[in-house]
Amino acid sequence: MQKINELELAKKLIKFPSITPVDAGIIKFLEKKLKNMGFKSRILEFKEKNFKPVKNLYARLGSKGPNFCFAGHLDVVPPGNMKDWTVNPFRPSIKKGHLIGRGANDMKGSIAAFVSAVSIFLKNNKNFKGSISFLITGDEEGDAINGTKKVVDYLKKKEEKINFCLVGEPTNPNKLGEMIKIGRRGSLTGKLIVNGIQGHVAYPNQANNPSTLIVEILKRLKDIRFDKGTKNFQPTNLEVTRININNNVDNVIPGSAEATFNIRFNNKHSSNSLKKKLNNIFTKICRKKNGKYKIDYKVSGEAFLCRPNNFIYKVQSIIKKNTKIKPKLSTSGGTSDARFIRKISPCLEFGLVGKTMHKIDEAVSLKDLKNLTKIYSEILEEYFK
Repeated sequence: MQKINELELAKKLIKFPSITPVDAGIIKFLEKKLKNMGFKSRILEFKEKNFKPVKNLYARLGSKGPNFCFAGHLDVVPPGNMKDWTVNPFRPSIKKGHLIGRGANDMKGSIAAFVSAVSIFLKNNKNFKGSISFLITGDEEGDAINGTKKVVDYLKKKEEKINFCLVGEPTNPNKLGEMIKIGRRGSLTGKLIVNGIQGHVAYPNQANNPSTLIVEILKRLKDIRFDKGTKNFQPTNLEVTRININNNVDNVIPGSAEATFNIRFNNKHSSNSLKKKLNNIFTKICRKKNGKYKIDYKVSGEAFLCRPNNFIYKVQSIIKKNTKIKPKLSTSGGTSDARFIRKISPCLEFGLVGKTMHKIDEAVSLKDLKNLTKIYSEILEEYFK
């Protein structure tokens, strides 16, 4: 087994304009690369009404346990205004020690490091005991309906066991080695509609202004102190993201008012417990003021934590050895596909520096890319030792 060069592979992956949920041939390309390494693979395309179909890849080398899985995504966000880039975002270029291109650090660079690390490991461990697998989606940056979530359901039905999973999302704020994600907060979005009675502003006694109700409700929501945080999580937080009263004249009391809010919550709560708490507030205020409400919730994921154990501490030591930085074990940031994978396997997240992800001239340091490959290969050595 020859070492696969992580930089050359990253360049090839970036050349595919795989803007979510468009595949552009990238899943087939990676499948062929893994098959040449001895992996058996399945391209899984899922469809659901009102959502575009998505191609995903599950590939495995070996049939025995334990099964160590690398997980990530090959879809990218749109490049934005192409004229603002110093290079074509899908014609990767190297400038000042950095590889520039869409997906360089989120997360085609990490996937290139995955594959290169496996080639290094296999070169030194031809008869290792266990399996290595890849769970790769094309739907992480989009709706996340036909991606990892569906792959996890498929693996559960097939009774495919994953014993540990490493997700390659860019976890480091500024320098490689700063942060490992061992969990994520949950995310609950609510769209609230409050209905009153429309009327003339000069006769408020004949109307019921829903703006008064919604302002009172939102103040009550912002005043909630959900918790003080935990050892591993910051405090639960609610932010109002949108307020809308569709009224184009100044002498009419509106009939309805809308607001959207999002809660990022820790593992002291579930989405159901939060819904119950919020619904009680809506009901009490609207009943008191003779208003009515409608609430629609969307749950992006529940809070979860992969509790630190000896292996996670070993990973922490491997990263420190290679970067001279002891990474913080964190649950900060938004959601990731780890929220689906954790249902079938313990997992952690560690990848590149995310300073330029989703930005113009997204870039990855060549030194970081090489170092990440080394870290991943040493993690495999430690896991199968």
